Amino acid sequence: MTNPTVAVLGLGTMGAAMARNIAAAGMDVRVWNRSPERAEPLADVATVAGSVREAVTGADVVLTMLYDERATAETMGDARGAFAADAVWLQQATVGIDGADRLGALAEELGLVHVDAPVLGTKKPAEDGALVVLASGPEDAEERLAPVLEAIGSRTMWVGEAGAGQRLKLAANAWVFTVLEGVAESLALTRDLGLDPHLFLEAVQGGALDAPYVQLKGNAMLDGAFDPSFALAGALKDADLILAAAEAAGSDLAILPGVRRHLARAVDAGHGDKDMAATYLPH
Repeated sequence: MTNPTVAVLGLGTMGAAMARNIAAAGMDVRVWNRSPERAEPLADVATVAGSVREAVTGADVVLTMLYDERATAETMGDARGAFAADAVWLQQATVGIDGADRLGALAEELGLVHVDAPVLGTKKPAEDGALVVLASGPEDAEERLAPVLEAIGSRTMWVGEAGAGQRLKLAANAWVFTVLEGVAESLALTRDLGLDPHLFLEAVQGGALDAPYVQLKGNAMLDGAFDPSFALAGALKDADLILAAAEAAGSDLAILPGVRRHLARAVDAGHGDKDMAATYLPH
């Protein structure tokens, strides 16, 4: 498939950027969002559909980037009977292991080829078309999806049968949250010990203990720059998916329960719509 027609369902921070990059690569794009005002800014590059059924009719690829499994299942269910016979469902939200299994069963009901392909990266990589795609599904879908995945990502890993992508995404997010909380705690400890917390970032900068993410999130915490690249409420949702998967697998995670507690504390304090760096804020 050299020039597929793509329906993008869900136009939050990630979905809108992905739709724009797919259109920029020369593909015909239809967009839909439950809140129509989210779709209007894309009218210059895509066809804004008035309903989810209108968006998916005749589409070769249906890309979903919705908040969670429930929103994804409801949206796809609303389009039942409108999908093209050979359409591929490119499911890119983080929905967890059980969620991926249930959506896979729904895909079979709807007669769709199911590809589970969550992504690594937040707002800026999505805008730059530099996401890392963790794709999983049937081998014959790889070539069909290549133009779409090349438009949204810098790299695609095919990691096995549908659902394997979710497993790898949860492991990767566990690391992201570990780094996030580690930076927040080191900055807080530096502050509480009576020092300027900027000294911590300066001490590790450029050495073996440093990483771009350490400086990025650390400076955001200290500058109060909480415009959401990855909202706290979404991070808490994903932390719950990680812990559920770990419990089912028999993994003994020492750090993530504490990270989850701090994320929940920040959400309860009213910071759920801020970037997850806001976990640093005093509570």
